[in-house]
Amino acid sequence: MKNKKHILVWIVIFLGIALIGGVVFAIVLHHAPAKPPADTVPQTTTLPPPEENTLTPMDFGYVDGYLTCLTQESVLGVDVSSYQKEVDWQQVKDAGFEFAMLRAGFRGYGTNGLMKEDSFAQTNYQNAKAAGLKVGAYFFSQAITVAEAIEEAQFLLEIVKDWELDMPLVFDWECLADNYRTVGVNARQLTDFAKAFCETVKGAGHRVMVYFNPNQSRKDMYLSELTDYGFWLAMYSDNMNYAYNVNMWQYTRSGSVPGIRGKADINLYFPYS
Repeated sequence: MKNKKHILVWIVIFLGIALIGGVVFAIVLHHAPAKPPADTVPQTTTLPPPEENTLTPMDFGYVDGYLTCLTQESVLGVDVSSYQKEVDWQQVKDAGFEFAMLRAGFRGYGTNGLMKEDSFAQTNYQNAKAAGLKVGAYFFSQAITVAEAIEEAQFLLEIVKDWELDMPLVFDWECLADNYRTVGVNARQLTDFAKAFCETVKGAGHRVMVYFNPNQSRKDMYLSELTDYGFWLAMYSDNMNYAYNVNMWQYTRSGSVPGIRGKADINLYFPYS
């Protein structure tokens, strides 16, 4: 009888421990962080991937303080907007820079999405050309429909209608904060916006590029559908390890350029037809 009581006690203890363990496990499971979402890399169906990038970090080096390609032609340039205020373009030219990509206009981040011309666009164009730099332009897009992307392209074309352009025009779509109007746009939509913008610009007789960073090109675009246009990569490193061929590389946003106050965006352009 005594042994039976001991066995019964041990059974009760065991069941109690099991019950407590189950409760603890449930609490831990409830409060555990959610499993990270699976990678959402867009998949195109029938199109081949963009052309593979054959350049490696070994193909680049610094000359006079700026990155250059040692194995093929590359051209040094800057991109600016009204944030840089007045630029001494002659100093920029004398420092060895050959082109300038100018923000011609932008759409606002808010619900209304009003479009405006960059307040320094015309001045930058006139002074950069006078200093002997080649000039291209970009539009900072906040399009959330195809119609808006076309509207932005037409707005850009109107700004640059009297410009002598040596470089492409660029679709620069970015969502930099969770209160921007572009939050929620998916890869299918953004790719369609880019194509609508680029086809409108091409139809007016201009070369055109799409601006993106590596993460954006992997997750937010069907890049294989945009190979009819040039690629402008924003990747802040001196190591070229991007998978696909690009036509321009914004390799730093914190460069030092004579004639530009504060930090400057510096680019390498790889000429293409």
